[in-house]
Formats: sequence, structure tokens, C-alpha cells
Amino acid sequence: MYLYNSADVIITPTPYSKSLLESYDLNKEIYPISNGVDVAQFNPTSKQINEFTQQFHISEEDKLVISVGWLFERKGFDTFVEVAREMPRVKFMWFGDVRLSNPTSKIKKLLKELPENLILPGYVSGDIIKGAYGRADVFFFPSREETEGIVVLEALACKTQILLRDIPAFDPWMQDRVNCYKGKTNQDFIDYINKIINHELPSTIEEGCKVAKERDLLLIGKQLKEVYEKVESL
Repeated sequence: MYLYNSADVIITPTPYSKSLLESYDLNKEIYPISNGVDVAQFNPTSKQINEFTQQFHISEEDKLVISVGWLFERKGFDTFVEVAREMPRVKFMWFGDVRLSNPTSKIKKLLKELPENLILPGYVSGDIIKGAYGRADVFFFPSREETEGIVVLEALACKTQILLRDIPAFDPWMQDRVNCYKGKTNQDFIDYINKIINHELPSTIEEGCKVAKERDLLLIGKQLKEVYEKVESL
């Protein structure tokens, strides 16, 4: 609280995180400005996709669901594992450093009993992760709590079909059945993944890409500049 009250203004990524800060009665101007994404960089090429598929032996016939993040319960890693276990004919990949995630006892138990269709490549960056976004049939992000979710912005920019847990952090900028799909239960997620990979639902990819473009770093830089200039004039 001392740090917040020492500031002239506060910048936070989303309307949701702004509402949390407002509940603290800080008496500070709070600006919701996205962390942003480099849309030009997160634009997978055929070469990047091919490098990814070759490295992890992903065939053209494989249906692929991915996620990115720490292996935390808060991030929904346990949900990801449970859903993968129920869908043995679909390949699941979670990108994130296992050791640095400092897994809890529950996550450690899950790691010892992973289903055969779930791959944990560890932390992957650069061309390979862009290729993963580009190749995936679904980016499934079952996080239980976020301020924004930078990996969601990356997936949107890469034109990946998005499936989210329905949590307040994604309101109102991520809209169910408009620029993403949202679920609340494991069965919701299973049903959505099945329908997406079987092309039984309309794509939300193009609308999702618009969200990323509205949060391109060049635009975010201009928004930040305006706030900094206001602070200078105080």
C-alpha cells in the first residue's frame, strides 16, 4: 500500500486489475493500459511452424492443444492435465520451466502421472514457441487468476484459436463466442476442444487478432507517453 500511495498515478493492465486497485481506496488516478504485444514479431512463418513440428514430431494429422506458463494450480495446470487425460487422441503441450515453477505437492503428483498424450517441453522461446502458436489447433488457457495474461495476447497475435477459463480478468475485452471461447468446467473445456478441432464452431481467430492489434506495442507506447506527460505536468 505504501508503494501505491507513493505514486503520482498508477498504471495497470486491465479494467479488472483497475477495479481491484480501486477497492483499496488509494485516491490515485488509475490507468488501465495493456502490457501490449509485438504484433510484427508474433506472426508465425511457415519456416517457424515447420521447425516446431519437426522438433516435436507433430504430424499433419495430429490435433494439437497448447498452453504456456508456470506449472501452477493458479495457472490451471492441473485442469490442463485432467482435460488431456480425458482426450487421449489429442496431443497436448504445456510450455513452461518445470523446475523453476517450484511445483506444489499436488503438481508434483500430477507430474508423476502424466497422460501419454501430454508433452512438457520446458521453457521454449523464439522461433519454436511462435511455431507452436502457429501450428496449434487450440490455445487453451485455464488460468484461475490473471491481471491480463501476456501469453493470451501472443496467441491472439499469432492467430491461434483461443479457449479461456471464464474469469473476471478477461472481461470485457475477451468476449465469449466473439474473439474467443470461454468455459468454466472440465467438461466445458472438453466439449469446446472437440467442437473446435472438428470444425463444429465458428472461428473467432480474426476477431481475436483485432484485439492483439489494438494492443500492439506501438499503440501502447503512445498511451504510456500520454500518461507520462500528464505526470510531468502535475
